[in-house]
Amino acid sequence: MTTADFSPERTAALWILKTGSTLPELVPAQGDFEDWVRTGLGPLECPLRVLQADQAAAPQFHWPHWSQVAGIVITGSHAMVTDELPWMQACAAWLRAAVDRGVPVLGICFGHQLLGHALGGVVGPNPRGLELGTVTVEATPAAAADPLWHALPPAFAANAVHYQSVLQPPPGAVLLARNAHEGVHAFRMGAACWGVQFHPEFNAQAMQGYIAHLKSAPALAGPTPDAASLLARFAVYAGCSAS
Repeated sequence: MTTADFSPERTAALWILKTGSTLPELVPAQGDFEDWVRTGLGPLECPLRVLQADQAAAPQFHWPHWSQVAGIVITGSHAMVTDELPWMQACAAWLRAAVDRGVPVLGICFGHQLLGHALGGVVGPNPRGLELGTVTVEATPAAAADPLWHALPPAFAANAVHYQSVLQPPPGAVLLARNAHEGVHAFRMGAACWGVQFHPEFNAQAMQGYIAHLKSAPALAGPTPDAASLLARFAVYAGCSAS
């Protein structure tokens, strides 16, 4: 793994590791995953930059120097972690290093699964199949003491669309949320690394777009303010929030 030789005077940034794109039909009106994450983070006082994850295994690709990384948000993707493509493995190695350094990390859906895989958990097809729509997520007792989760209610609405799951969290991980369909809807690893299977960046229109596209199961889309609040709270934790 190599890092770019950035000047130490430059301000550390919040990095979005873009692991995929949303449905093409949603982009013209709503933008792509990184745009949704940007909106959810709220006003920032540090730079926000995007890394294209599918380039991570290319010889010319350079990771940012750690002094330039205030935090990392890993987007969702239509890819599958079980494909273990070279770019996924390169990203997994970088994320392991980030977690070892205590860099704040938040993985969303595919990003959650990539973290689970990178840190020693087991990822695979959910035996219950597709989870789709606005669902209820239930916090575990451990969430009450978690820096991101402690202000959330015991159960709240969240948007989900996934076939694969973290079937077994990484050794030492703290389970933060689950529901009847998904046994690991969120976990924390160490003090500053979180994975969430649901999509805090999805609004109801984005969720409805996936429901209309998949047409494989009855599902509803609705407001998810509690789930959405996680992104802004993560920005605060990473020291990047301007609000």
